[in-house]
Amino acid sequence: MNKGDLIDAVAASTGSSKADAGRAVDAVTSAIAGELGGGGSVSLVGFGTFSVSHRAARQGRNPATGESIWINASNVPKFKAGKALKAACN
Repeated sequence: MNKGDLIDAVAASTGSSKADAGRAVDAVTSAIAGELGGGGSVSLVGFGTFSVSHRAARQGRNPATGESIWINASNVPKFKAGKALKAACN
């Protein structure tokens, strides 16, 4: 499922137009991204938790040349599935 398919599913589920569903999906993703950008986390009970994890700077290796490279520290998004989501997958 891609974003267009998700918008179609939300529109069908709520009985709203595709334009309204698209705005709703965009609002949810923007709200999650904004919270994570500020270093916070978003918990959706039963679905999962979005959070930010810090990845330390480290030495890496270019697989094509074998040359050592320096990989800078960064913050990366992380998702931990909730109990209900895990159960739906199994």
